Amino acid sequence: QVTLVESGGGSVQPGGSLRLSCVISGLTQCVGWFRQAPGKEREGLATFDNGENPVYGDSAKGRFTISRDATKTKIYLQMKNLNPDDTAMYYCASGPTCLPGPALNPMEHWGQGTQVTVSS
Repeated sequence: QVTLVESGGGSVQPGGSLRLSCVISGLTQCVGWFRQAPGKEREGLATFDNGENPVYGDSAKGRFTISRDATKTKIYLQMKNLNPDDTAMYYCASGPTCLPGPALNPMEHWGQGTQVTVSS
């Protein structure tokens, strides 16, 4: 059984930064961050497989950085230069494999989400 618990969301002004955290329990191959804005489909932001190189989606490239601790039980998403389009519920998820996109399909376990709101 895999469980994921996100934290670190909140309200921030445009141009600001936030760091999201996710605590992972259980064995998993692929972990990553996804988000869903109101009225939009859920999208992949960044994933890690058991290798060392993360994969970023277009919305995350250049502004977001995924990282994890040495024990691989926590992952983080550092977000900078946030704008109102980044307002969404952010989810941590895991699955048996990572696919390009990052794709949602392989993800089997999801956290409850943490809300990020960017407004002035």
